[in-house]
Amino acid sequence: MTADLSPNSPSPRPYRQHSTESLLSPTERGVMGVLGLAALTLSLRGGALERLLLGAVGVGLAGMAATGTNPLATALKIRQNEEGDTLVSDAITVGKSPEDLYAVWRNLTNLPLLMRHLKSVEVLDERRSRWTVPGPVGDVSWEAELTADEPGRRIAWQSLPGAAVENSGEVLFRPAPGDRGTEIRVNLAYRAPGGTTGAVIARLTGQEPSQQLRDDLLRFKREQELGYYPTTEGQSSGRAAKGGQQ
Repeated sequence: MTADLSPNSPSPRPYRQHSTESLLSPTERGVMGVLGLAALTLSLRGGALERLLLGAVGVGLAGMAATGTNPLATALKIRQNEEGDTLVSDAITVGKSPEDLYAVWRNLTNLPLLMRHLKSVEVLDERRSRWTVPGPVGDVSWEAELTADEPGRRIAWQSLPGAAVENSGEVLFRPAPGDRGTEIRVNLAYRAPGGTTGAVIARLTGQEPSQQLRDDLLRFKREQELGYYPTTEGQSSGRAAKGGQQ
């Protein structure tokens, strides 16, 4: 049975209608254009090397503004849609039924155990919840609401207006081929502070969610199939630690 929990709410951002390129938001394009023109103007002065460097920077920034793409972000495989949302998705097959795995994810208070970048999720009512993540200058919280709840198939949510970081997500549960269990696909979209530039910095500093999501799914698979998460952290012998404690 399909349960659309918020028929009057705006539709969640489309995960499948995205570009494989990293697209600049209109604001970013404007900033890039202004900076590019400024660099080109400054390149008319100074020494030969200075003019060459500023000219190259100016051409690069102006080109990004004109095309609306960030080649560095594209090279790093950072995907964004035309709304400026950074898109993250990954999938894994777990040897359990869709119904069993859906039940684990549907308990929202379990999410910090599944997605380690979350500090807590507090359920406020049937639809709304408050999410908290640790930030560089303190915890950051926002409210989110469920936008779809299809038992054994799909859970979707999105942040409510006013969130510090606008985001949405969905988890899909599909029977895996060959009766191997369930394919879990997680699709996330978030508005990175600083647009594509912020996303590039996050990727280069190891804070971009795609690697975190991969780690989370691998840990979830091992916990569900083995009952614990093998880790060598803190062990000189490299043997697995029971209980999934790191």
